[in-house]
Amino acid sequence: MPNLASPLTAIPLLFLAGLLTSLTPCIYPMIPITVAIVGGQSPGTSSKPAIKLTTAYILGLALVYALLGVIAGMTGTLFGTISTNPWLQFLMANLLIVFALAMLDVLPITLPQWVLRRAAAAGSQGGAGGAFTMGAASGLVAAPCGAPVMAGVLTWVSTTHSAVLGFVYLFAFSLGMCAILAVAGLSAGFLARLPRAGVWMLWVKRALAAVLLGAAEYYLVNMGKLLT
Repeated sequence: MPNLASPLTAIPLLFLAGLLTSLTPCIYPMIPITVAIVGGQSPGTSSKPAIKLTTAYILGLALVYALLGVIAGMTGTLFGTISTNPWLQFLMANLLIVFALAMLDVLPITLPQWVLRRAAAAGSQGGAGGAFTMGAASGLVAAPCGAPVMAGVLTWVSTTHSAVLGFVYLFAFSLGMCAILAVAGLSAGFLARLPRAGVWMLWVKRALAAVLLGAAEYYLVNMGKLLT
């Protein structure tokens, strides 16, 4: 497992994790719809409003996730040194296994319909404020695919014991989630070249679940070392 104390290692990996998360069935098919709402791909729309609205959407999502990273980093500090406690290692491993099962739809994640309706209507006021609010709420809409990966990342980030690193790492993860949206929101041609949604997205979910299971194995091995 990469060393979380080294941002040069962790930031690119977390950006990649966010990018892969954006290719899952709950998120990827929504990119053209989100671009149409936020990016202003309609004829006659200038690039300047598209840049403003797309940036506002991405910042809304990134700042909410980064705040969760701050909380995770602070929580790690409050609960002590995870790396030296075998039972906390065991807890981390089991949490990651649950998140992996959620990615595999063994333990499906469902949200109340009223929450999804509120999130979908979050950007209805229009403008940069509406785009920002829509970005902040979009994590709820993407919860069935995005939540297990983000929860796994938060579990990982909690071991840093740092609110600053928590902010930076989750910000990097959320930028990865929005990377395709950012490019597509500023380039209609790029949007047309995106591959169609299909079975390949299920393999992306399985690959992310495998990563979560690998991280769980890492914690279980560490637990065994601490108990021997």
